[in-house]
Amino acid sequence: MPAATAGAALPESIPLADGWQFALDPLDRGLAQGWAAGAETGVWQAIQVPHVFDARPLGELFPGSVGWYRLRLDPGATPDGEAWHLHFEQVRRVARIWLNGVEIGGHADPYVPFEVPATGLRPGQPNLLVLRVDGRKDERLREGWWNWAGLTRPVRLVARRAVALDELGVMPRTNCTAGCRAWVLVDAQVTNRSATPLQPTVSVLLTAPSGTTTAKDVGLQRLEPGARVRVRFSLPVNGPAELWSPQTPQRYQVEVRTRIGGNDAQVDRLAIGLRSVQVRNGLLLLNGRAVQLRGASIQEDVLGRGPALTTEDIDRVVGELEALGADVTRAHYALSERMLDRLDAAGILVWSQAPIYHRDALLKTPAQRAEALETVRRTVLAARNHPSVITHSVGNEFSARADRHPGTRRFLGAARQVTRDLDPTLPTSVDILSYPGMDWQRAFAQFDLLGANAYFGWYRGKRLHSTARLGGLEPFLRRLRRQYRHQAIVLSEFGAEAFFPGPARAKGSYAFQSRYVRRVLDTVERLRFVSGAIYFTLQEFAVKPLWDGGVGRADLRRDSIHNKGLISYEGWRKPAWLIARTRFVAQPLYRE
Repeated sequence: MPAATAGAALPESIPLADGWQFALDPLDRGLAQGWAAGAETGVWQAIQVPHVFDARPLGELFPGSVGWYRLRLDPGATPDGEAWHLHFEQVRRVARIWLNGVEIGGHADPYVPFEVPATGLRPGQPNLLVLRVDGRKDERLREGWWNWAGLTRPVRLVARRAVALDELGVMPRTNCTAGCRAWVLVDAQVTNRSATPLQPTVSVLLTAPSGTTTAKDVGLQRLEPGARVRVRFSLPVNGPAELWSPQTPQRYQVEVRTRIGGNDAQVDRLAIGLRSVQVRNGLLLLNGRAVQLRGASIQEDVLGRGPALTTEDIDRVVGELEALGADVTRAHYALSERMLDRLDAAGILVWSQAPIYHRDALLKTPAQRAEALETVRRTVLAARNHPSVITHSVGNEFSARADRHPGTRRFLGAARQVTRDLDPTLPTSVDILSYPGMDWQRAFAQFDLLGANAYFGWYRGKRLHSTARLGGLEPFLRRLRRQYRHQAIVLSEFGAEAFFPGPARAKGSYAFQSRYVRRVLDTVERLRFVSGAIYFTLQEFAVKPLWDGGVGRADLRRDSIHNKGLISYEGWRKPAWLIARTRFVAQPLYRE
């Protein structure tokens, strides 16, 4: 990596994509052999980041391994009081980080961004950055996707000065009952990194698509060295609100300057959209109008690269959603910053979700709940600036009788509070298992929005709560409406495998999937209280080896591919894709 020009202004960030080397360490001997300090052992190969250890979904690779990354870098000298931090958008699974042979940090959450100080960086000299990434999966985690490992999203150096502002959120509130006025809620953390007391100012400048500007300066309290304070204030937007919507995905440009004595300590820039998302009378509203969403979920997983997506991969995924006529998508974990930005620009709504999946058994202790809550917190922080995001779901498929599980009940209550605090502008939500005959649950009733994962007509369900018949979907949804009258309801998952030709009566055939999609959408269209339906998934992706997707036939060979996608892993569209597209395009986003 070339050095920065001497005397040049310190850049806000430097992407670290090129110049990396990778070595697999399947016997976990790298630490003992001195790889952290740069020992020239192992078989190193030149790679680009994002990167995965191995992009093949082969059964013997699923348990995971250990791999090492290294990069020589010299970003140049920094003035006194200024420093570099390393920002990782995602490392799967557990990272330990060394700089010039000294361990400087680590991280153990595989789905959220994190940052560590580049302590010990030597200006004007070559520096060696080394990461040990442990991709071995905890067998207790029931993740519904492949165990990918590596530096799966971008890495960059970020400049930090005497005062640092982080966890920045700029979130809109609108009122269009008389005219259309808007406010933005600014929320961030400010830290005094210097050795002297400081009194920073935060200055916000909004520029509308039409060019109208809004500005506000907020002086903060005196901060002692090392002190950290939360900054939170509202800013009325000048002029009529220029709303973001799927039809007009226009965005305001935001510039946030953190200053000391009139001098910039940090400059942050982002693009936001003014829109309102509410639940009223049991319906989901966008900009005051009831919606009837149609779309498909996505996994960041492409053939040959896994989750290490290129810009072209992201464009293709969003292009496929657009071609399908989807106005909403969903994922089981926080989507990447690049993906969310592309969905913002395309006007495709996002059901954002923390990857707390089938976790009842791992929410029993305070430590387990605290770890899960931190994942929820970081997931909300990663998504809350994006106008495409319409809800923050705290997790997926807890016990259908959550009230009977004290740990789950406590987690859900705390997760709702965390989500509401970090983003009070959006409905809170949880995705639930759908079995007929289940009692009302207080743990679910506290949320504004319920996602129903309903596979009636595909999975058999439980002995006393059968989901074997597709005809059971409508009675189930009607009962759910009676139980949760104040919550909006979205059919957040439905799907059927398709991986061979055959008659419509044969589960797993393309004809069965086509008929299934048509009948589920018929049901949703009859039930006007259902605010949307999201097919699972847009495209096939890799799952655990020999995964049983519900077809229930021992004579069919199983592999590591989730076969419910409307598009195959290789990229060809199944017959059900056309059924879904025809129905999605014909369905207006807003109700009459």
